[in-house]
Amino acid sequence: MLAIIGELGQQLQPLSRDKRLQDIDLTLTLVDGTLLAALPRVMEASWRKKNDGSGTVKWRLHSQIEVDRYVPTRIDFTPDGGGEHDKRAVLERTIESDRLSVMDRGYAKFALFNAMVAAGSSYVCRLRDNSAYEIIEQRELTEADVAADILSDQVVRIGQQTGTSRPRPDHPIRLVCVKCSPHTSRGKYQGTSTGPDSDGVLRIATNLLDVPAEIIGLLYQQRWAIEIFFRFFKHLLGCRHLLSHSENGIEIQTY
Repeated sequence: MLAIIGELGQQLQPLSRDKRLQDIDLTLTLVDGTLLAALPRVMEASWRKKNDGSGTVKWRLHSQIEVDRYVPTRIDFTPDGGGEHDKRAVLERTIESDRLSVMDRGYAKFALFNAMVAAGSSYVCRLRDNSAYEIIEQRELTEADVAADILSDQVVRIGQQTGTSRPRPDHPIRLVCVKCSPHTSRGKYQGTSTGPDSDGVLRIATNLLDVPAEIIGLLYQQRWAIEIFFRFFKHLLGCRHLLSHSENGIEIQTY
């Protein structure tokens, strides 16, 4: 199925790119995953959960969408879980050169950042609000940066805590902070936000050192397009519920 998606995707012509991004010569790719929940096989899942601790009734679609053509160039299916099925592990296995991956904070992992840079790829990724770092260089903001609500532009040292065996960044990391609306998560049916709390600052990490800070913020804004694709896929195409629980069946339905 991946080969079919790739072949059909190559037939699509690029749409007009935002003129402000014309100097970005990498393939701008949005990366995220979404869960497909089956109409629950409640008794089966409940029995399996009780007896062997399993009972997976959800699959995750790890998707990569090219902005210029607004088409998914790759979708990988895994059960919802960690380890080899974790979104960051799946992306690390599928890294391609000359791509600029735009990702949310769930992908923030230094080993993944290092692997992307080693493969000749780049990233723009949101960090968590509680990320700790040391400022190495403070960059001056331009009038265009300020107009785009950029709060700061810095080169930072991050992930240097002692007493940990986790991989550390092996390349300079730039941190661009953007003003956003603060909010508190109120749950699925109790407010407008179901995501994690936000303190009003969007922290964006990237290995792109020579791109204006306002463009870094604009690149991250592009990420919303993948959420629109997920809504289109689930609600308009009718794929919110699965017709089959097997990987092959899910691939057929997706195609």
